[in-house]
Order: sequence, then C-alpha cells, then structure tokens
Amino acid sequence: MRILLYSGKGGVGKTSVAAATGVRLAETGYRTLVMSVDPAHSLADSFDLESGLFHGSTSDPLEVAPRLWIHEVNIQKEIKRHWRQISAYITNVLRTSGLGEVEAEEMAIFPGMEELSAMMYVNQYRRETRFDVVVLDCAPTAESLRFVSMPTTLDWYMKHIFPLHRGILKAVRPLANRVAPIELPPDTYFANVKDLFDKISGIDALMEDPETTSIRLVTNAEKMVVRETQRAFVYFSLHGLTVDQIIVNRVLPDDIRDDFFDEWRASQKRFLDETERYFAPVPMKRVPLFRHEVVGIERLGNLAAALYADGADPAQVTRVERPYTFVKAGDHYEVRVQVPFTEKAEVGLFKKGDELVVEVGTVRRHIGLPTSMIALQPVRARLESRMLVVEMKEAS
Repeated sequence: MRILLYSGKGGVGKTSVAAATGVRLAETGYRTLVMSVDPAHSLADSFDLESGLFHGSTSDPLEVAPRLWIHEVNIQKEIKRHWRQISAYITNVLRTSGLGEVEAEEMAIFPGMEELSAMMYVNQYRRETRFDVVVLDCAPTAESLRFVSMPTTLDWYMKHIFPLHRGILKAVRPLANRVAPIELPPDTYFANVKDLFDKISGIDALMEDPETTSIRLVTNAEKMVVRETQRAFVYFSLHGLTVDQIIVNRVLPDDIRDDFFDEWRASQKRFLDETERYFAPVPMKRVPLFRHEVVGIERLGNLAAALYADGADPAQVTRVERPYTFVKAGDHYEVRVQVPFTEKAEVGLFKKGDELVVEVGTVRRHIGLPTSMIALQPVRARLESRMLVVEMKEAS
C-alpha cells in the first residue's frame, strides 16, 4: 500500500491538491482512499457532497466515485470505538473539579486523539490490503509534525514510562483511593492504552519507509508560506520521512495581463525561483490559480489535469533518499542528518542512553543508534552541503 501525505501552511490549498490527487489515482485504476486528518475537516466540502448526489457519513470510508473513497475521522465516533475507557476516566476527573458534564466531555477530547485514530486506520487498511493508495490530507504544518512524531513518542513512552506508571499505580491504588480527592485510573485504563498502542504498532517503520510513504509539501509563492515550507522540510527530515515533491499552488497564469497583478506576478516569480533553488533536487510542480473555486469532482479533475500534465503517476516512488544515515569514516562513525535551510546557531545535540538527540530550533528528534554505535559519544559536528555530520567516537 502506498501512502501519500500532503501537508502545508493553513490556507495554501492542500485539501484541494490531495483530493485532486485522489481523483487522478482512481482514474488511473488504483483503489484510493483520501483521508482527512485535519480536525477542521473540509474534504467533504471539496467534493461538494452537500449537492445531494451522495448520501451517507464520511466518518467511515464513503465511495464518491469508482475506486475512490473519502474518510473524515470523527472524534466522537472514535471515542466510542477506541477511547471509551480513557475518555470516561478523564471526564470523571474533570467533573470532580467542578465542570458540568457536557463541558467535561468536551475537555476530555485531548490533542492527538484524531491523529492516533487516523494512524490506527492506516495500519488497519494496510493489513487488510483494502486500498492501493491512501492519501492523507493533514492539518496545517505544526499539527502534521505532531502526527508524524507521535509513533516515536509513544514508542518511547510505552518502553520507558508506561510499565513504571502501571506498576506503581497498581501497588498504591488501594491506599491512595481512600485518601485522594479523585480516584486513580483503574488498570483497565492502562489496558486500553496498551490496546491502542498495539493497533498502531509498526506504523513508525511504515511512515519512515520511502518506498511506502512520501511527504508532499503544498505551498504558495509567498514569503511567509515559503519560509514555513522550508522549516517543515527540515522537521519532516528530522522525523525520518522523505519529502519527494514540492507543489506550488495558485500561481498566476501567463494570460493574466491586468496591471493590477503586476506586482503579484513579480513577487511570485521571485519566490518561485527561490523555491526551486532551495529544494533542488526535490522536484517542484506548479498549479495555476483557477478562475473559479475548485469544488466538486469535475473541477478537482481539472486541477489534477494541471498538476499531472506531464502524465506522471501520482503513486510513483520518485525519491528514496533517507533524511539521516549512519556510516563509518576512518577511525570514527558518523550520523548524517539532512537539515537544509538551517544555520549553525540553530542546531544543538547531545547523547542520551542509546539515542542521539538533535535539536533544530524548537524541534527535537531522538535518533536511535545502531548497536555498534551505542557506546560512542558525539565529539564533533559540522554543517556540510545541507547535511549535519555528527562524528561519534569512543569516550577517551
């Protein structure tokens, strides 16, 4: 199963691009699912499902065209399916603090529930071989980074903290529940957490496999948007994912000659050139600004025709370079991490246990070291041609 993840700054048109890609994939013959991971879903609107031509809920895969399904993760349904025990405990705690029942239920929907639910579905569909391609329409960049970093974070928690928490609470629960103002979570709460983790087991390897998963960043030819796209590229690389395409949306067509757009045209040209230079050799596609809103399958098909005018297969694997690698160089080992658009002052790193921790700005990435490098220490680091090279040696 192929996974295509579309991300970008809010408002750049990534939902339309993801939906149009889904339309093209289905026309090509792939069984395609377009799944919205954005809590503010707009996928159904993009397909204009309010037109009355389609009936049914998108909280489960809904077929909107031959070989094309869409799915908007509904957190209320997911709580009933997967999060009941966890949500019930948090709701009870919040009600004890004085919140009303409705407010407590709303507050019990904590960040990450939708992303984890989406991951469970991706894993489920992979095991069932239900679809050939899953297109993920992600939330804006910051939430997308949380989505891709969650498996690694959960894996670390389940290995290092979860057994300790569960064991301690099991020992002290009978006594603590007699004196504490609220009851400690029952063991069924931890069983629910363990069950959820088992359902996403292996998703981290799936997301980091460039033969399976590709990130496609959607942007506009504007300064603030391009800068965020550059940061997103670095952060996805740090999380072990491969970006194989940059899509610049809403480029002014050549046939617009009105003087009103002269300054916009000059500005777009400047940032288009800059974007192409920055991201090379990652391929860049341009999508024109349409005269109308891109809504409904027919207009999404028009967008797809412009996006894939070169006849390319959207599911094709075009780039497999890994964002970090381990090599032996002479008397030392090296960890090489792709960090384009990064200045030396932004980078920090240290060793913790069997992991190398790399910080770029406010983002931290834990890179698990191979067995042969666990005993080594970072002794020097340098930026070299868009790459952070960390030399690892035995402590003297």
